[in-house]
Amino acid sequence: MINVTSPFLPPKEEYQIYLDKIYKKNWLTNMGPLSNELEIRLKDYLGTKNLLYVGNGTIALQLAIKALNLSGEIITTPFSYVATTSSIVWEQCIPVFADINEKSFNIDPHKIEVLISERTTAILATHVFGNPCDIESIEKIAEKHDLKVIYDAAHCFGVNYKGQSIFNYGDISTVSFHATKLFHTIEGGAVITQSKELDFRLTKMRNFGHVTSESFDGMGINAKNSEFHAAMGLCNLKYIEGILKKRKDQYINYLNQLKGCPLGFQQISDNTNYNYAYFPVVFDSETIALKVKEKLQDNWIGTRRYFYPSLSNLEYVKSYKTPIADSIASRILCLPVFHELSEEDQDFICYILKSTLTS
Repeated sequence: MINVTSPFLPPKEEYQIYLDKIYKKNWLTNMGPLSNELEIRLKDYLGTKNLLYVGNGTIALQLAIKALNLSGEIITTPFSYVATTSSIVWEQCIPVFADINEKSFNIDPHKIEVLISERTTAILATHVFGNPCDIESIEKIAEKHDLKVIYDAAHCFGVNYKGQSIFNYGDISTVSFHATKLFHTIEGGAVITQSKELDFRLTKMRNFGHVTSESFDGMGINAKNSEFHAAMGLCNLKYIEGILKKRKDQYINYLNQLKGCPLGFQQISDNTNYNYAYFPVVFDSETIALKVKEKLQDNWIGTRRYFYPSLSNLEYVKSYKTPIADSIASRILCLPVFHELSEEDQDFICYILKSTLTS
């Protein structure tokens, strides 16, 4: 079986060295030495001033919404993983969906301003598949209307935009370190901000609101991660350059092999140092997409309909007209990409896909 993704795992003996340290110190959670070391190393690698390691990417979004004291309506994208929308609803806010750009798959800034009302407090935009949004336009709109900006950068590890980390834009950015991601800590995520004040607030919120063991400043939650997860992150960080190179090679190989097929590809934003985390393809119709998915599955090749359905069609939100997102969501498949995927596997995947398109 060729899965759509598979986690990178470092040599077992390297992880064991960290496990021995954990057992020796008997410090398992509550921001132990490995968690703190990982934060420092990630800030250094990513080029960010502030970064807080948390339990997962979803709780990072929830912390971001809470730290910015958001209420009312948040304008967001219908084309993202469900956690983007569910985090808004979970924090008692109302998602308002702006349609996407058909080339970048990101929220279309031209569709945002018409949706702004007196109840709007923020824009929550996803850098879809790690592809940077139209940041300048979004932040110009936000400044004009005094709105906060959160970027769901779950897929963005290693992405730079205009010479700096993609995480350095907006009021807060979030990232996922889930096992399916290019860089992972098994489960995990981070919340990132340029603001010292916000970083301090988020630090307290991550740990129940504790200032000391006996005093609190505001309401918090348990968003911390464990030493075992941090250990995996420290191991994997050593290999990140090789992981990024392998992913780029796979991405280019797919492009070269599928060139000339009746397929659409995501257009990566200018001025971007991309991480090639995913390889989505868009077919001419949903019927063809499902036919290809079934044929690949028959040959033990996994794909995912990232992201189907459009989030504006979820039963617990108000529906909005987002025809571009609806169309792309119905016609898209993400092909397998992961570190151990071989060129021979890619050749086979492309052969099945192309033969299905011509049959």
